[in-house]
Amino acid sequence: MNHPGPPPPSTLHTPGFAHYSLAWSPFHTSRLAIASSANYGLVGNGRLHLATVLPPGVGLAGPPPLNLDKFYATQDGLYDVAWSEIHENQLVSASGDGTLRLWDVTLNDLPIKSWHEHTREVFSVDWSNVNKELFASASWDGLVKIYTPTHSHSLTTLHAHSACIYQALFSPHHQDLIATTSADGCVKIFDLRLVSSSLPNTTMTSSTGFNTPLTVPALTIPPTSFSGGGGGMGPGGGGPGVGGGEVLTIDWNKYRPFVLASAGVDKVIRVWDCRMVKTGPQPTSSSESTASGGQILYPPTPTTQLSGHEYAVRKVQWSPHRADVLASASYDMTCRVWSTSPSPPSPQHQNPLLAIHDTHTEFVVGCAWSLYEDGVLASCAWDGRVCVYRG
Repeated sequence: MNHPGPPPPSTLHTPGFAHYSLAWSPFHTSRLAIASSANYGLVGNGRLHLATVLPPGVGLAGPPPLNLDKFYATQDGLYDVAWSEIHENQLVSASGDGTLRLWDVTLNDLPIKSWHEHTREVFSVDWSNVNKELFASASWDGLVKIYTPTHSHSLTTLHAHSACIYQALFSPHHQDLIATTSADGCVKIFDLRLVSSSLPNTTMTSSTGFNTPLTVPALTIPPTSFSGGGGGMGPGGGGPGVGGGEVLTIDWNKYRPFVLASAGVDKVIRVWDCRMVKTGPQPTSSSESTASGGQILYPPTPTTQLSGHEYAVRKVQWSPHRADVLASASYDMTCRVWSTSPSPPSPQHQNPLLAIHDTHTEFVVGCAWSLYEDGVLASCAWDGRVCVYRG
């Protein structure tokens, strides 16, 4: 007996602009914001698109239409966007020229506020849904900055990594915790209560262009230390540690306060329980590598590893409706949905793929779950298309 497949997605095409990120409004059930760039974000201007998933037409077949409501033009490409948690019509964008801009969708053309404190591309912006006054930016200059819309300058600066930072996310459970990921292969968690709001006078810029010394994190999940680790081939591939190479994306679980997921160039999605991460000197063995200072650091083991993507994973996001469901977007041009529920006999090496969405024709770099409708997932890609999947 043949079972009907999933319904076709709602789609929106914006020719000439590759999409980098998208976000659902926390106030309006069907409103989307999309950060986009001309020429794949390498050079040229950007656009902030606003779209709405319209109700299904009466008597019309097919998926609900996805309507482009308006867009804002910017001089540099846009890499990320986040909706305000306190104002239904405001959102902030992250730009390639190091600028953050605050927009009001009831106004046309120009932002209502901007901040230009980063010296390189701002690749991530996140609005805290616990302390709703704060949002954070992460940049390729190695810095994370904390802002509030009412101040013209950042409140706090974290010298988080000596490499490009790809993402910084507030914990959805603890207002003072923020997780970061970087080209250095590490995932770090910072406790803002332990970070001074003023920059140390001893801060220097190294020959690599990054600031030293670094802000001390509350927890670091180091990259793979075992030789041959991080290959990501087959279920459970990649070995202990964050993985081989750059970690491009992280996300906090919405139901489990100490659980987060990470993924990157080694194609493996890893799930971590921060309470189980053990770091520090360990007994020496021939398979371990020596860290700076002569210590032997034993890389922690994730609780779950998910393999299946054929190229780097650019985005992961936990479902806001189910504690064990995770979506991912990859350079293999697919958006995938996974279950992290243990399945005997080897829960650490499961590969419970629930769905593969392969409607895009270029790198899929963003995905986001609807905050109001269970099972509704949006993706965006360098083909200039946004797709909204149901079921």
